[in-house]
Amino acid sequence: MTELMIKPRLRWACRRGMLELDVLLAPFVEEGYDALSLQQKQDFERLLACDDPDLFAWFMGHAKSSDPALQALVRLILDRVRV
Repeated sequence: MTELMIKPRLRWACRRGMLELDVLLAPFVEEGYDALSLQQKQDFERLLACDDPDLFAWFMGHAKSSDPALQALVRLILDRVRV
């Protein structure tokens, strides 16, 4: 799948059932996704496949993902927001 096809699909996948997740994920796709390595891009797609309650807990700091790659992306996204 080409980059031109991936971005719209990712934008759609970032539309979650929780506003708190929308405001973190959607801007990241627009501003940070392109700078990710290929592996990080694959991990980001896996992150988007996770359930909203899990994502919410990880991003709000109530829990950590058991997957180190996903937890690293959570941290990366949060660090970009706090800049």
